[in-house]
Amino acid sequence: MCLIAWDWQPGPDPCLLLIGNRDEFFARPTQILHPWNDSPLLAGCDLQAGGTWLGLNRKNYRLAAVTNFRSPNSNLPSSTAKSRGTLVQEFLESDASSASFLNQLKKVSHLFLPFNLLLNDGEKMLGFESRSNQIIEIKPGISAVSNAGFDTPWPKLTQLKRQLMAYMQANNHSAELNNSLQIDQLLQMLANQKLAADSELPQTGISIERERALSGVFVNMPDYGTRASSLINMRQASACFIERSYMYGQIIGTDVRYSFSHSVNEAQS
Repeated sequence: MCLIAWDWQPGPDPCLLLIGNRDEFFARPTQILHPWNDSPLLAGCDLQAGGTWLGLNRKNYRLAAVTNFRSPNSNLPSSTAKSRGTLVQEFLESDASSASFLNQLKKVSHLFLPFNLLLNDGEKMLGFESRSNQIIEIKPGISAVSNAGFDTPWPKLTQLKRQLMAYMQANNHSAELNNSLQIDQLLQMLANQKLAADSELPQTGISIERERALSGVFVNMPDYGTRASSLINMRQASACFIERSYMYGQIIGTDVRYSFSHSVNEAQS
């Protein structure tokens, strides 16, 4: 993932609404959202390096997502770095709490290219910034992460947080994904290609032309761009995962939807 925003409400019946875009090279082979064989995962799959960018465990509703940290001058050669997508898979297939998993990850995070990791074990939601080897406690309410530290106010991140907050207020803070109009509103937020003004662009070590092209919520470049928009709602006893796929800025195929409950443990699409 390259941009994720969420509303997290812990408590007796914890609720999470998460929306996000995965940006990737169009040539990179990918399998869309599906239940994995011999695994409780529901996720897309990176067919080049393995693992995934966003997924949940369809038995206990654990969730994980990873974003790259934009760092063109990393000292670790990409040819020797471990796949960051495997971290999502490892957490979702484990029984470790978010805190336990991240405390172990701190010992080996240097083996990966820079990344941010978001974990929800059903009770606690934590983030991890590998650049500082720091665990971030996710507070209740609306937060986001892109290709810098958590809640770094890049224009697209600030815009998506603001829109998600307005959406939640307009819908009486309901995170359910059962209304087609509401689903479309969330997907339209993620489809916004408006670019930031040059004066608002971050300086991350790449050219201003590329900073500009990457500044929209939805990215559409000749060889790179948004490949999937995802919506997830999780409660203590239910979960829903919706994905829309793109290629070269155009929707491909039909939206994929999986819903679960504790009483029905098999996916329905």
